[in-house]
Amino acid sequence: MNSWLKWLYPGLRVKRWVLLSLLGVFMVSAGVALLAGVEVLGVVERWMIRQVVAFTGRFPSGIIDVAAVITLLIGLTLAIIGFRQTTRSILSALAPEAVSQLADILYEKRYRRRGPKVVAIGGGTGLSTLLRGLKEHTANITAIVAVSDDGGSSGRLRDELGVPPPGDIRNTLLALAEAEPLMQRLFEYRFEGKGALAGHSFGNLLIAALTDITGDFEAAVRESSRVLAICGQVVPATLDDVSLRAEFTDGTRILGESRIPQVGKPIRRVSLEPAEVKANPDALRAVEEADLIILGPGSLYTSVLPNLLIADLAEAVRRSSAPKVYVCNVMTQPGETQNYTAVDHVRALIDHVGHGMFEYVLMNSATIPRSKAAQYQAQGATWIAPATRELAAMGLRPVVAPLISAENFTRHASDRLAEAVLGILADEVRSARGERFPGRKSTAEGTV
Repeated sequence: MNSWLKWLYPGLRVKRWVLLSLLGVFMVSAGVALLAGVEVLGVVERWMIRQVVAFTGRFPSGIIDVAAVITLLIGLTLAIIGFRQTTRSILSALAPEAVSQLADILYEKRYRRRGPKVVAIGGGTGLSTLLRGLKEHTANITAIVAVSDDGGSSGRLRDELGVPPPGDIRNTLLALAEAEPLMQRLFEYRFEGKGALAGHSFGNLLIAALTDITGDFEAAVRESSRVLAICGQVVPATLDDVSLRAEFTDGTRILGESRIPQVGKPIRRVSLEPAEVKANPDALRAVEEADLIILGPGSLYTSVLPNLLIADLAEAVRRSSAPKVYVCNVMTQPGETQNYTAVDHVRALIDHVGHGMFEYVLMNSATIPRSKAAQYQAQGATWIAPATRELAAMGLRPVVAPLISAENFTRHASDRLAEAVLGILADEVRSARGERFPGRKSTAEGTV
């Protein structure tokens, strides 16, 4: 009861507009009643009739209807003004910057809330790129993120505080964030100079602190999600303490995700340490409910595969009836996939986790300017050409589209990538309804 009484406190700038709205509603009701011939305010009506007769000597027919229409219009105007100002008064206190964009914000949130349930599995920059595009189309996003990182700020926090590495989680949260730019910049801020904080990201420190306060890494991620007002949810692939081990073609073995690309030898296989790791139940639930599952883009061996090496998570993906898409990288990655073709990427995935993890392979078709290609090649990165024939022969469904970012030729463009993967889902839905796929050609080489 006390909370209701607070609405009567002075200075809220709400009561006057609520009363104006109520007056407007009353006048609208009175106008409708007069038009319907119902006597609403008998004494007032009779007084008005006497005044009209006294002034004109007669009572014109239709005068009541005219008065009713005028009353109705005035009431409608007052009700609209009162409601609008009540809303603006409340909103200006809660979110001043959103007052002028209320209609756009409401429409956008309602539209995205009706979007498909999309699960994106990966980590690193590639996953963040995908998520920035997806959040423009749907709010029902679950990002399942690898937690095997052991380098940089994440590795130090992992060693010193015993928390799961927060780096990839932080980047994913930022990709889905809708908070003020200043809050996002704060999460991205990295301390410089010398001392204990040098090299640490503020966002990593905050997640580590929240883990200590709440006693739970998942709770810390949820609270960080609230601070950044993210679109969707971010879920660690596992809550277990896990590391990544690599075996190279010469038999060399090394433990530690951050050390793997530095070896500079072809990778034969990666595995988790310990091997028996339980998937996060929230990740399994999201996969089970998904309308679309996306693997990648991102570092093949250190971002995508660490998630799929979790046996029960891989099995959940395999069992899902949702369309499953592997997004092949635009360029090879020095230290991991040097000289790999699109087919090599796919074979590496199948060799590690078997068949049934995806049926679509999305590849970029846009080429890179020769001058840029030469620069990247000098660094050990080459453009990955589409391989539609070979992948179709493997029983997969290749999809090709121009996906390169105009700002960075080694990355996907967020908007193009999101439209391409959601286009695959739309095609699946139309196929289930027996409709033809507009805008795509089905050939012997697969869906292109």
